[in-house]
Amino acid sequence: MKNFFAELKRRNVYKVAVAYAVVAWLLVQVATQVFPFLEIPNWVVRLVIALVVIGFPVAVLIAWAFEATPEGIKRTVVADAMPAAGQKKHAWIYIVVIGGAISVALFFLGRYTAPISKNRGASERSIAVLPFENRSRDPDNAYFAEGIQDEILTRLAKVADLKVISRTSTQHFKSAPDNLPEIGKQLGVANILEGSVQKANDQVRVNVQLINAITDAHLWADTYDRKLTDIFVIESDIAKTIADTLQAKLSRSAEHVLASRPTENPEAHELYLKGRYFWNRRTGENLKKAADYFQQAIGKDPQYALAYSGLADCHVLLPLYPDLGSNPRDELPKALKAARKAVELDDTLAEAHASLARALASDLQLSPAISEFNRAIELNPNYATARQWFGECLQSQGQLEEALAELKRAQELDPLSLVINTVLGFAFDTVGKSHEAIAQLRKTIEIDPNFRIAHIYLGNVLEHNGQLKEAIVEYEKSNTLQAESFSLAQLARAYFLVDRKAEAQQLWDKLKSLSERQYVPAYAMAVVQLTFGNKDEAIRLLEKSYEDHAPFDSLDLGWILVDHRLDSLRSDPRFKKLIMRIFSGEPR
Repeated sequence: MKNFFAELKRRNVYKVAVAYAVVAWLLVQVATQVFPFLEIPNWVVRLVIALVVIGFPVAVLIAWAFEATPEGIKRTVVADAMPAAGQKKHAWIYIVVIGGAISVALFFLGRYTAPISKNRGASERSIAVLPFENRSRDPDNAYFAEGIQDEILTRLAKVADLKVISRTSTQHFKSAPDNLPEIGKQLGVANILEGSVQKANDQVRVNVQLINAITDAHLWADTYDRKLTDIFVIESDIAKTIADTLQAKLSRSAEHVLASRPTENPEAHELYLKGRYFWNRRTGENLKKAADYFQQAIGKDPQYALAYSGLADCHVLLPLYPDLGSNPRDELPKALKAARKAVELDDTLAEAHASLARALASDLQLSPAISEFNRAIELNPNYATARQWFGECLQSQGQLEEALAELKRAQELDPLSLVINTVLGFAFDTVGKSHEAIAQLRKTIEIDPNFRIAHIYLGNVLEHNGQLKEAIVEYEKSNTLQAESFSLAQLARAYFLVDRKAEAQQLWDKLKSLSERQYVPAYAMAVVQLTFGNKDEAIRLLEKSYEDHAPFDSLDLGWILVDHRLDSLRSDPRFKKLIMRIFSGEPR
């Protein structure tokens, strides 16, 4: 054994090994510290490291078999027979010293000067699915392209190891934009999926490509030409390939979801996609259309759990549009019935549990609502809407820090959602962070200056912060965009507080007249009457809000614990009794 090690030393194998290690470390430092700065793809870095590792035994074998001589590279047995060439050179020592110095310099250079950006810090397992281009000849097939994008996104979202941005944020971008790195920064993701859909009769073609948003490198692309009945197979294959490409761990439940077929009826599926198309546009008229399409889908396939879930969501939100003749007393029982049916048909469906949780919370069944929200988020950790609704539910029960954390997570998953950004702003105010609240709400208005609800919330926070004149500006903007009940109530209150009492009375009269023609939230009317000094009438209206089955939502009865405008009532025994009824857990 001693002779073997002596032979290694004589043949300079040790020197080569040390020099190789130093040079290899230098190469690895260049690859890991410099390549990202130059936006060279990560696969190149991995290739360099693999070649360095593979090259080590090769270098050692060459050092054993060959020797460097003044006449060039010779086999060791030949070199041993040649006359000595004088004192050996020590060039290898210089290689080690210089290589080590360069390696250390590169390490600190990369550590302290590498640029920090939002999407460079994004997880490699994060993705946004951009709107799919509709390449069908019929522009009315836009619902189908949007639906395929939505369903692929939903399948990916149920892989817990992935961060998937919600559709509400990705819809702000076109199908194949030029500025992918910038979009990646805005959405906080490392990868983007682009695609197109062409539908003709019973045939469908889907093109997809997965792109690294940081380097703009194409990671994977494919084209699927199938029959319409195979659409779920296409979606499953795309989602599974993306998960594999991003090296996401798949649980058994995730594998089941990726391979699932929500319905075997193509007609029911198309009707469902049309329902989601109108649901995503979130106006009163579109919600009614969506509910009709979901109902038709159920007619074609009575076992279609997703259609029941969509129908439940429509009935939960329709009371927010009383100008259509809807009211919570009629809509909430329909929402509960549809949501329960969805869970009964598929207990593994996150959407169904979220729909049921939202309906239960609106009906003041708060304990089972929280259980359903937790189940929904367990099944789909990337479901931003479920996290938003859960955050609002926690807030309505006074769990303010927990609510803020949940809403922050929702905003990470849906960073451009106007609704989520708005309720997050209010959540900051509930925990005493009024400056953060105002900044958050102003940022939301920058995204869309015509988003009326954000102006109402900003006015509320400004008023709470003692900036009443600035609050009135926001209330007036909201009222200009749409003179609905909450806008009228907020502005009437603010006018009264700055001694513009005649204008306040005019707005109250308008609100009162409106309540004679349609459902008007009694909660909004109570706030005005309390401001006018009519405490008894305010209590009566709050009790009426409870009896009307008013949704336990933000801006409405769900604010009763956190609404600073009601502070003068909190010591009143009648108010305390109402709070006990609300939180008794008994259905109304």
